[in-house]
Amino acid sequence: MEFPYTSKSKMRARSGSGVRLEYYQRLVYKTILKYQNPVTGLLPASPTNEHAWIRDNVYSILAVWALSMAYKKYTDMDEDKAKTYELEQRCVKLMRGLLMSMMQQKDKLEKFKISQNPLDSLHAKYSSSTGATVVTDSGWGHLQIDAISLYLLILSQMTASGLQIVFNLDEVSFVQNLVFYIESSYCVPDYGVWERGDKTNHGLPELNASSIGMAKAALEAVNELDLFGARGGPTSVIHVLADEAQKCQAVLLSMLPRESNSKEVDAALLSVIGFPAFAVDDPELIKLTRTTIQEKLQGRYGFKRFLRDGYKTPKEDPSRLYYEPFELRVFENIECEWPLFFCLAMLDFLFQGDKEAVEEYSEALEEIVIKTDDGLKFVPELYAVSAESVSEEYKCPGSQDRVAVGRVPFMWAQSLYIVAQLLKENFIAPGELDPLNRRLGSQKKPDVVVQVVILAEDASIQEKLSRYDLQVQTVQECAPIEVQPARVLSHLYTYLGQNKKLNLSGRRSRDVGILSTSKLYALQDRIFAFTPQLTDQDHFYVAVDYELMIDTFKNEIYFLKSSWQNMLGRPVVVIVIRQVQLDQGKIPVAMVTTLKKLKSGYINGTRVALGNLCDFLNTSCITNLSFLGNQEEGMPDRLNANVMQYLEDHLHKTFVPRTGFIHHSTQRLRKKNMAFSQNPKRKLSYRGSIRRTRCIQVENLEVPFNKELSSIVSSRAVSPSQSMSPDTEGASIVSVEPRSPSPKEEEPWVMFTRHRTCSDAQYENTEVDELLHMLKDSESLDEQGDILHFLVIEKGIDYMTGKMEDGTPIRVKDLLKDLYEKACRQKKWGLVRHTAGMLGKRVEDLAKAVTDLLVHQKQVTVGMPPYNERTITAPLPNSELRHLIHQAYGDDDSCAMLTQELVLYLAMFVRTEPALFLEMLRLRVGLIIRVMASELSRSVKCDSDEATEHLLNLSPFEMKNLLYHILSGKEFNMVTSGISGNFSVLSNKFSRVSRKSQIGTLLGRGSTASSVENEQENTEPDRQGQWIRRRRLDGALNRVPRGFYSRIWMLLERCPGMIIEGKLLSQTLTQEMTSGELKFALQVETVLNAIPQPEYRQLMVEAMMVYSLLAEYNSVPSLGQTLCVERLVHAANKIFLDDQMQIQGDATLCCAKPKEQRELTATGTLLCGGAAYVCQHFYDSAPSGCYGTMTYLIRALATILDCFPIEGEIDCAVS
Repeated sequence: MEFPYTSKSKMRARSGSGVRLEYYQRLVYKTILKYQNPVTGLLPASPTNEHAWIRDNVYSILAVWALSMAYKKYTDMDEDKAKTYELEQRCVKLMRGLLMSMMQQKDKLEKFKISQNPLDSLHAKYSSSTGATVVTDSGWGHLQIDAISLYLLILSQMTASGLQIVFNLDEVSFVQNLVFYIESSYCVPDYGVWERGDKTNHGLPELNASSIGMAKAALEAVNELDLFGARGGPTSVIHVLADEAQKCQAVLLSMLPRESNSKEVDAALLSVIGFPAFAVDDPELIKLTRTTIQEKLQGRYGFKRFLRDGYKTPKEDPSRLYYEPFELRVFENIECEWPLFFCLAMLDFLFQGDKEAVEEYSEALEEIVIKTDDGLKFVPELYAVSAESVSEEYKCPGSQDRVAVGRVPFMWAQSLYIVAQLLKENFIAPGELDPLNRRLGSQKKPDVVVQVVILAEDASIQEKLSRYDLQVQTVQECAPIEVQPARVLSHLYTYLGQNKKLNLSGRRSRDVGILSTSKLYALQDRIFAFTPQLTDQDHFYVAVDYELMIDTFKNEIYFLKSSWQNMLGRPVVVIVIRQVQLDQGKIPVAMVTTLKKLKSGYINGTRVALGNLCDFLNTSCITNLSFLGNQEEGMPDRLNANVMQYLEDHLHKTFVPRTGFIHHSTQRLRKKNMAFSQNPKRKLSYRGSIRRTRCIQVENLEVPFNKELSSIVSSRAVSPSQSMSPDTEGASIVSVEPRSPSPKEEEPWVMFTRHRTCSDAQYENTEVDELLHMLKDSESLDEQGDILHFLVIEKGIDYMTGKMEDGTPIRVKDLLKDLYEKACRQKKWGLVRHTAGMLGKRVEDLAKAVTDLLVHQKQVTVGMPPYNERTITAPLPNSELRHLIHQAYGDDDSCAMLTQELVLYLAMFVRTEPALFLEMLRLRVGLIIRVMASELSRSVKCDSDEATEHLLNLSPFEMKNLLYHILSGKEFNMVTSGISGNFSVLSNKFSRVSRKSQIGTLLGRGSTASSVENEQENTEPDRQGQWIRRRRLDGALNRVPRGFYSRIWMLLERCPGMIIEGKLLSQTLTQEMTSGELKFALQVETVLNAIPQPEYRQLMVEAMMVYSLLAEYNSVPSLGQTLCVERLVHAANKIFLDDQMQIQGDATLCCAKPKEQRELTATGTLLCGGAAYVCQHFYDSAPSGCYGTMTYLIRALATILDCFPIEGEIDCAVS
């Protein structure tokens, strides 16, 4: 298109800026606007492909938007104003075209909110001429959360810049539902920016950091944004629960610089750490990610998308979409290079103001753009190695010239090139492209002051607190501010985004986090404050434990300090102290201490302000709940009728405590033994019925020959690695379509079939009345629990007892509820857990907790190994999780509830202290329970049954404390409480067990003998039984040395494979996967999980590390044989036993004897109890030293491999 010069334009040409703008206007027209459809406003992929991708369209229109802002600043005549207006309307046309296409799929959006099934997702591309869909739901990888997120992000930026894109409230409702579409991106695997999911392109979606980062940016950008701009009001504002963006942030930080399980790094992350998302706030992580991308992916012509990307390479077979796993290796070093990423990198440095880096990438771009005859510069899609140059490129990567392949110009890259040039030439400023100031997110911000309000449930608690000089209000005295539990806010948010005309139901998730409850909410002339979800006692018993509540409260305060970003005002946390939290009618000392710390203004490293709610009105963040108005009926100022009814029902509901059928009479109606003397067999049938359901089997971790030691040592060292032995053959894998971590509504509790023991079945037909009399007269809660458990087994939980209370018939379930509440008040935690399990209580955040673990790349198994384990590999809704857990534990309701509890604590730790989980890929909760019981058994010197009861009777706080000690490697003592008789966990501050694997320390390149000795001195003195215990615990936790998986990858490069317990780790894995891929680590872990004994598993890991030395130090050119790991372990054990016989060591008492004199037990195992026929004493040897396992493994290595020279010497790097 030619532009005739007028006299005015000639005058302006002398200034230079006008000519440059006209050049860019011509470039934009020739490369982008020329192809925009006049009806839909959409841009086709190319002149020959009319499909319009959401992502490509949004990126392509950025150049038009940037040019419109440049013209707006440099207008000196009417024709420039006309150009500005037309360019702006071109942007509006395209963005509205995409909006209309997506609104045609409103039914799919509604389905996806429930199912999160890829087949229910919005389509990724549409017809550019009609806006209709172009392929079927299953004909493309449509689930691309980054594309929808990018649309919302740029919609927000353009709206903030003054463009009017959304025209009415129906469209506002649809955009609000798009927010719900992306808010669970942190746990929804998608196909990602390259539309292929797993890089083999077999249609397997995976969690992608680039999708999560873009979603996080979109959620933050659109939050509290008025889509009508300056012309809007409260009804056109978009609302985002801040906790959803924060979850995306946490997962993103845990993944970077990795992109996904199959892609260890991806150039698409440049758009996450820089323009347009600016999704990362940590400058160090931004730098690490950028450096990783540059080192692994940058070339002369651009960046590779990811390692082993076969797209359009000469070796790719164009006749099929997918790759065979073994062929990925052929793409290494010949991956195509994309100039697009030079543009993104240049933009990144332009926003940073790094002129030197800008020039570097600008010059690199000038070398690779294609210049046309009329002076325009086109950016090609990619550069590929020519077929004839492939062999030379293999030999010397980066040495060969490449040729432009694909579309020229590539519209997406062309747009970013133009934006970068406009920025570089100062036609636009960074702030104009980012009016929401997202680029400032990584700058240091002032400390957050957390406002804390303590309220008393009633006047008696208020009076008790005043004795400690703590003046607080009661809940009623806060008027006119109304205080409600978090579940009320959760319910109110379900009305957000509802639209009858579009058939959209609003928000489905019921999760409300601490960020959301730390705001105040305005609803017409009322102001609401909400207590955190952690204090809601309706669903789960952990909220009853005041110690755990205090501990969680401190953590949440610290969390608010770090996560309260980009929000107006200060957070305000409201805590209500209730009667149930009192300790025998008194304010607990721990609670008083915490309140006094709050009063001092500083707690847990956080500045706090303690006061009344009315004091914080002016400094708090207040959100208007305007969406609860009746907009669809044309009365936005009147509340929705359903909302009015809910508020009226809920806010005026009074709770009258029931006396309950089971009560303690002040005067005994009968003598206690009278009930039992009538039928002693009945007493036998129910007594201990709860205990008979236990499934915990505590292994004796003591070494048999070390019995006298247990009476000397009072505190035990707990290794960091303790909890899970690998999956067995019998373990079943649960892998289902990913779905929402939060259910639509409370699911009905499904009663699981419980089986009677022999003694239970014997009295099947006995009358129930007698049991009910016993129940009423019994003063022992444990006895009542046994009776009710027996009744549930015999008659079912909904059995009508025939008794009445206040005219209402009583069911067994009602009696259980009474007992549960009484046990909560009396802190009988074992009984609380069991009755909670029978009643179907659940952790409110169970699905969220499991999801947190999964997205931090920790798979979870539940159930007791080896036969009842269930592995969770994908997010599941609460109902399925609960069903799965109860199935895994059978009749043992106590362990089922304890599992839910431990999953909650593990999720807390993975969020706050991810270092505890280094080099752990699978958390086996059943083994964690077993290890916790065994540690209690060791510490208090009791048998396994007693240890199980002690464990189940620990308070939730002490349970969390014990779990932390086991994971962190801290020593502890168990101390009995004088009041309750329950145990408390006390840290032993004078000793600590290292979390580092000893074998990892020994094999580190930089480690020395002295460093190893220091490490061992800092842990605990060498003693008999120490090392077998540490190996068992390390093996149980599935913890491996740092760098273990990459070492095994290097080893497989040098040998045909490794055999472990009959399973082969083949060299072909290195053809499919790179050394840093999580997929490879999971493959190795799966093979190791075939080993049932944890100490044997750990010795196998040590043997594999010794094998890896051959590859690491290039000791031999090629191993040339399949390595049998157990053969190495058994050879080392044999050498150990030979040495023991020579020196008359301890092993001569069991295994170190001539072969014909060795004895076995009746079951065919070793006398010493050593697993897998390896002597117990060998397991109990330290890794280092002349009699250490490392020495014997290396000696064995020299004898079983045939790759060493028979004569002469070889260099030995290990001493």
